[in-house]
Amino acid sequence: MKKIILSTIVLVLIIATSGYYYVFIYSKNKKFDMEHADSMNIEATALVSAFQENEANANKLYLDKVLFINGVVGATAKTQSGETSVTLTSSDPFSGVMATLDSTVTTQVKVGDTIAIKGFCKGFLSDVVITNALIQ
Repeated sequence: MKKIILSTIVLVLIIATSGYYYVFIYSKNKKFDMEHADSMNIEATALVSAFQENEANANKLYLDKVLFINGVVGATAKTQSGETSVTLTSSDPFSGVMATLDSTVTTQVKVGDTIAIKGFCKGFLSDVVITNALIQ
């Protein structure tokens, strides 16, 4: 009986240690290579229009995909977690493409600059949301 209890405790410790390593060490150091990922090219105005006209269809085309988006910077801000976000303008003054830049990005952008960003499309709220973005 003591062997079974001891074996169970050792097994639980191994599983807990493995889980801790994966969640807190391995996954933090393992990043997606956004710079070399295949992407779909689209203009910011066309992306916003696609979501406004038919959100379900746009979700099928763009959701959770890597997009390469060209547009004009309408605003920049810092998120609550200290990351930089850039909003690309569209033809609708109330909607745009809001991209949260990867925390390793240090490039300074100004309102009015024409830039290209590459990131994951996470859907549409009042803006198209892009995460882990890199300025190209």
